[in-house]
Amino acid sequence: MVEEEAKSLPMELSEKGGVENNGFVQNEAFDDKETDASSQEEMPKPCSVDVDPGAEEETVLKPYAGMPKEVLLKFSSQARYRVTREILFWLIIAAALALVCATIAIIALSPKCLDWWQASPIYQIYPRSFRDSNMDGNGDLKGIQEKLDHITYLNIKTIWITSFFKSPLKDLGYGAEDFYAIDPIFGSMRDFESLIAAIHDRGLKVIIDLIPNHTSDKHRWFQLSRNRTGKYTDYYIWQDCRQAAGSVIPPNNWVSVLGNSSWQFDDVRKQCYFHQFGKEQPDLNFRNPAVQQEIHETITAYSQLYHDYTTTQVGMHDIIRSFRQTMNQFSREPGRYRFMGSGDDEKKDIEATMMYYGTTFIQEADFPFNFNLINMKNLSGNSIFEAVDLWMKNMPAGKWPNWAVGSPNAARISSRIGKEYVNVMNMLLLTLPGTPVTYYGEEIGMENIASENVTFPEKSPMQWDGKVNAGFTEGNSSWLPVNSDYQSVNVEIQMTWSNSTLSLYRELMLLRNSELPINRGWMCYIWNDSNVFVYVRELDGLDRVFMMVLNFGQDSTIDLRAIVPNLPSEAVVRLSTNFSNAGKAVSTKLIKTETGEGLVLEYKTAKPVHTMEAFQGKCFVAEKACYSSALNLLYVNC
Repeated sequence: MVEEEAKSLPMELSEKGGVENNGFVQNEAFDDKETDASSQEEMPKPCSVDVDPGAEEETVLKPYAGMPKEVLLKFSSQARYRVTREILFWLIIAAALALVCATIAIIALSPKCLDWWQASPIYQIYPRSFRDSNMDGNGDLKGIQEKLDHITYLNIKTIWITSFFKSPLKDLGYGAEDFYAIDPIFGSMRDFESLIAAIHDRGLKVIIDLIPNHTSDKHRWFQLSRNRTGKYTDYYIWQDCRQAAGSVIPPNNWVSVLGNSSWQFDDVRKQCYFHQFGKEQPDLNFRNPAVQQEIHETITAYSQLYHDYTTTQVGMHDIIRSFRQTMNQFSREPGRYRFMGSGDDEKKDIEATMMYYGTTFIQEADFPFNFNLINMKNLSGNSIFEAVDLWMKNMPAGKWPNWAVGSPNAARISSRIGKEYVNVMNMLLLTLPGTPVTYYGEEIGMENIASENVTFPEKSPMQWDGKVNAGFTEGNSSWLPVNSDYQSVNVEIQMTWSNSTLSLYRELMLLRNSELPINRGWMCYIWNDSNVFVYVRELDGLDRVFMMVLNFGQDSTIDLRAIVPNLPSEAVVRLSTNFSNAGKAVSTKLIKTETGEGLVLEYKTAKPVHTMEAFQGKCFVAEKACYSSALNLLYVNC
């Protein structure tokens, strides 16, 4: 029966025809001979089965994992794979173009980033009084390097070191004897290079003084000029003097900054030379191209950062522009911008001062230094407003302001206007728009030396701690006496007090660095009277506003809601000169301040002051920017 079925299967297949089929395998137990003899009779005839060739090819060519290149290429030309590939290709191209366009748009719409000299306050150091490293009683460059951690502790990124070129020091080092040498009292050129390296290692920037207006009368150029030696003959401004009755009559009645005649007779040359400051500081003749070239070479030799002080001479702005061009040659690398500030003596002519900014097309200084807050005669809310407004309303559009409340040439805040105003002046300094300049020691409220025998009371040694000589020197004495209050007014002890002048200074710095409205936003005047000066800082796109209420007079109460439409009924005290008030909510209808008190109030509003009709003409912004909360970035087209 099994054999019958076995025979019938090939019979059925043979009827259909097709591929060969060998049927069942013979039993291996069969005898080979028997198999051979009966093979013709018993083995079924080959049969074939019809198979569709197209179906066979389709089955074989289906994609599978790990297929070889030859097979893969057969599919790549098929429409369903080719179209998918092309769609993906163009999607990638479109995405890349969109990314490029978005990048270009962000760059085009983004405001100019604040440069280093705009983003951080400047800390001004008088090197002879900062720190003595070799116990000779004089501060030096190594001493500055030892105290760089104090700069970083203050969250300041830029230091300004006043002149340390070789000098007789009769004029505090401002009359250089040699522009290419460090005065030995401050150290060596190696010390200077080490200081610069240490400053840059901490991510700080440095500004050094270059005073091209004059030199010391000990300078080699002056010695050659007074002897009429070659090109140096006209390096200075010489004029014939008349003599009568044994006295010298100057060429004209010009008066120096110090109040006496601007002319001094020289016994060697038998002529008078011109000096706008002391007679030991003869003015250079900048109408002489050789003098201009000498100063350009000085700038090139110290291709760092400069504060330039040049009093007004004929053609002075052309000279300053040439200085700017020289500085720009060293500013081409990213992050290597060379700052140039200028000091001038145009105390009563604000328009003349503003000329040092340059024009829209021709740049001069990045800014002329602003001493309005130092030069005030009387202190009040109104006088502070007038000093601020004088600068802001005269400053050319798009330029950057700056402020200082102390300097090596003015009495300290405590001595000039009173201890009770130190904190509120620092609050003003660090919340105004622009770059603030802090003179060393103002962050702890140092005072002038109370002694009639001291020539430079505002230059007393920095008070670091309560040890002998206030930690300024480990020697037996210092070049100037240390202020007698050093045991309570010093860095070390104020670091431990939460309500100290130093602690408030650091808190103000943190606020300035972390809050965009204060860092680069609008400033609008709100109110000023004999007691208080009130202004806001705000930024388009942010609903957070900071309002400063600063008291420079007597105790005061003010209703701010009556002045500012839509002002919220309450504001939070973000910072106060009275630390116990920080974090409290206050009614904006009843803001009370005491003498010397300052408040930084914070509130939210959808209606910023600079958009209000009532405050048009009272608002200023230097580097306009708007904030997008959706994208978390700044843009310019508000």
